[in-house]
Amino acid sequence: MANIQRRGKNGDRFLIRVTLGTDVSGKPIIKSMTWKPDRPYTEKQLLKEAERQAALFEESLRNGTSSVDGNIKLVDFIPMYLNDVQEQLSPNSMTAYRRVIDCFIIPALGHLKLKDIKPAHIQKFINLLSTGDYRLDGKEGKKYAPATVHRYYVVLQSIMHHAYSLELIAKNPSDGKKIKLPPIGEQKTEIYDPNELSQMLKCLKKEPLMFQLLIHMAINTGCRRGELVALEWKDINFDTGVAIISKSAYCVKGEHAGIKSTKSGKTRKITLPDYIVEMLLQYKKEQSNWRYTLGTAWEGDDWIFIQDTGCIIYPTSPTQMFSDFLEKHNLPHRTFHSLRHTSATLSLINGTDIKSVAARLGHSQLKTTDRYVHAIEETERLAAQNLGNFINSLTEDAS
Repeated sequence: MANIQRRGKNGDRFLIRVTLGTDVSGKPIIKSMTWKPDRPYTEKQLLKEAERQAALFEESLRNGTSSVDGNIKLVDFIPMYLNDVQEQLSPNSMTAYRRVIDCFIIPALGHLKLKDIKPAHIQKFINLLSTGDYRLDGKEGKKYAPATVHRYYVVLQSIMHHAYSLELIAKNPSDGKKIKLPPIGEQKTEIYDPNELSQMLKCLKKEPLMFQLLIHMAINTGCRRGELVALEWKDINFDTGVAIISKSAYCVKGEHAGIKSTKSGKTRKITLPDYIVEMLLQYKKEQSNWRYTLGTAWEGDDWIFIQDTGCIIYPTSPTQMFSDFLEKHNLPHRTFHSLRHTSATLSLINGTDIKSVAARLGHSQLKTTDRYVHAIEETERLAAQNLGNFINSLTEDAS
C-alpha cells in the first residue's frame, strides 16, 4: 500500500511512496512522486483525492505504465528523478545535486510544467548565473564562475534528459547543441616537477611513517584520496606486491565517514614497487605495536591509515595533513590531488603507454587521461631548451 505524507509549508503537496518488493541485496525498492492539487478542495476532498492519486500511481507502477505526463511541474517531477538516480550517484554527488536543485533550479524553473520548458528557459537560467543577475529569496544575485555554471547546468540537463528518456517530453530542451555556455579557460593540471618532487620527498623523511606511506602510495599508485583512506591490510598481497583498489571512503557534511565502491564502480589491481612493500611491512609492525599498547582502548579494525585510536582517518584528512606538511616545511602549496596528477604524468614520461596509465588510475575513458599529455609536451619542451642551452654553452666555450 502506498505511503502518503503531506509536504510544503501549507501542507499543500503530498509525497507518495510505493514499495515494490526488494532488490537482489534485500534493499527495498521504493518509487515516489509528489502530487499537488491543481484546483481548490475541501480538506476532506483533498485527502480523498490524494489517496486516489496514490492508488493510481501504485497501479501504474505495478502494471508497468505511468499516469505521469508532461503536465507535471518540474518541482513535482524532481522527487521522482532523485529516486530513480540515487543508485547511480555517490552520497556526495547526491548531496551536491540536492543543493543545486533546491537553491537554484527549483526557484528558477520549478513552477514550469515539463512540457512547457524550452531551450530559452534553460538559456535564461544559464545567463542569470553567468551575469550575477540571479535572485534567490529576494537577495542580490552572485556571478558564478564558468566552471560552476557548467556544473549546475549538468544537474539540470540530467533532470531533463531523464524526463525525455521516460517519454514525458517529446524533446530535450537542455540539449547541449542548443545551449550556449560560458567558456571555461584552459584548466592547468597541477603537478610536481622533478626538482619540486625531490625537495618535497626530502622533507617527507622527517615525518611520521604513516604519513610518509600515505604520500608515497599516492605518488606511486595515483589513487584518489578516498581510495587510499579505504585501504585495509587485507587489500595488500605482500607475496605479490599487489594492492586491490575496490572501494573508497567518503564523507557527507554532518555525518560519519562511509565506504562505497570506486568512482568507476570497478575493482583494479596495482603493483607496488618493492620499497613501498617494505614501508608497508615496517608500518604494519609499528601499527601492531601501537595496537598492543592501547589494548582495550583500540577502536579500529583492519584499516591501514588510522587515527590515534585505530579508527579510519576522515576522508578529507589527507588534504589537511598534506597542506599542514607543506606549510611546516615552507614548501609551495599543492593540492593532495596533485600527487595523482604527478603520478600519471611521471608514468607517461617514463614510457608507460596511456592505456596502462588509464587502467592504473581507474579512468573509464582514455580521453580523461589525455589531459596529462600537455604536461608531457611541456616537460619535453623544457628538456629541449635545457639541452639547447647546454650545447650552446659548449659552443661558446670552444670559440
